[in-house]
Amino acid sequence: MHEKGLVKDAASADYAAALTKSLLFYEAQRSGKLPPEQRIQWRGDSALSDGQEAGVDLEGGYYDAGDNVKFGLPLAFTVTMLSWSVVEFGSQLEARNELRNALAAVKWGTDYLIKAHPEANVLYGQVGDGKTDHACWQRPEDMEVMKQTPRTVHKIDEQHPGSDLAAETAAAFAAAAIAFSQSDSSYSSILLNHAKQEHLSLSLSLLQSFYIFYRVGFRNNFDFQVLTLIVSNFLQLFDFATKYTGLYQNSIPDAAEFYKSSGYEDELMWAAAWLAWATNDISYVEFLTRNVNFGRTASMFSWDDKNVGAQVLVTKGMLEQKYSGHGSLSQFKTNAEQYVCNIIQKGNSNTRRTDAGLLWFDSWNNLQYVTSASFIIAAYADILTATSNTLQCAQGAVRPEELIAFARSQVDYILGTNPKQMSYMVGVGSYYPRRVHHRGASIVSIKRDATPVECNRGFEWLHKDADNPNVLDGAVVGARI
Repeated sequence: MHEKGLVKDAASADYAAALTKSLLFYEAQRSGKLPPEQRIQWRGDSALSDGQEAGVDLEGGYYDAGDNVKFGLPLAFTVTMLSWSVVEFGSQLEARNELRNALAAVKWGTDYLIKAHPEANVLYGQVGDGKTDHACWQRPEDMEVMKQTPRTVHKIDEQHPGSDLAAETAAAFAAAAIAFSQSDSSYSSILLNHAKQEHLSLSLSLLQSFYIFYRVGFRNNFDFQVLTLIVSNFLQLFDFATKYTGLYQNSIPDAAEFYKSSGYEDELMWAAAWLAWATNDISYVEFLTRNVNFGRTASMFSWDDKNVGAQVLVTKGMLEQKYSGHGSLSQFKTNAEQYVCNIIQKGNSNTRRTDAGLLWFDSWNNLQYVTSASFIIAAYADILTATSNTLQCAQGAVRPEELIAFARSQVDYILGTNPKQMSYMVGVGSYYPRRVHHRGASIVSIKRDATPVECNRGFEWLHKDADNPNVLDGAVVGARI
């Protein structure tokens, strides 16, 4: 839809390279037995025994950031956003021969989440201990050999609820079910069922904005069994999230220091919005209608605050005339519009920017919020174009093309159009971060030297005054601007 303005100009900012690299990053984050088609060759198999202490198979999934812990909340959010990228911008992914890789990234996450949801009201939300992991600098491939960091498993259940975690996982399953609905319908159905169960008990996501220039269409020849599996998961989880309520860090205390949730109402709305889209079941629309006051105008979109994500999804349904008769949902649309207007500097409470024009949300890892905001802006532009609408801001009407131009300005900044002339995405351009805070990237590959690296020896690698021995292609650093 926006190909003329963006894909045509890709050579200057190298959006195509950024897209390819961002998907490679997820392969570097893989836990478990790596597949034959693994493209990041400096990684090896790791954490093959995860879950055994609890009698469950939790092998697979993604490590968080530069650590060796699998944190469930940001992991599930990452899967949700990857899936939304496929759903919204899949035709562009396909045009760049990256759709298969994007779906593989989604499936690596959902395969793990299915294992983490072995029964209706049980969800394993973390593998590993954050504190001991941070005290050890070690390749993931060495963990099982050295046994210096426990692979403790943490779960939520009826007695130990976690509505935020369950609802986010339900959203991940529902979004993935849509992404797989026309290429693997069986898997999609399985995910959908899990998602519905999670809703009753009621994340690495810095890279999703690099899909924004590649608009998605649906594919054919999906495996029906895979779709069925996804559907089954998200239906179960939504039920779990709404029936047994509570903050997940009260049940998984270790998570509080690293990914403390500020509330679960936004995840409930987010999951319901995805379920409404995935199932066309009016009960999820009615859930949104009954709880419309949970929402607010958000200042940022992140692993912890999904308000604007839910609002944009509801707005999409409204503009497509799917939610007629539910007038109270207009509050979601109003909140979404206010967020977008503030981001693009045409609202009543505009988001701060640096002198060079970068959106400024927080001094800690600011770029995660910039990429998420850019994704929302691009998705909103796509929705407006598809429904022949414009955005009304306090400072006047805004066309979809203007939204895309703003989103592109933020991505261009990240890719090198900034005062330092540095790309903040590793591997893109000639000047990018070479010493990334990442265990696997900073220690010599196990393929080159299989000698196990113990915790303290690993810190010597971290503090070396030299480039990482392994290039973490596609990683977006938090950036001190």
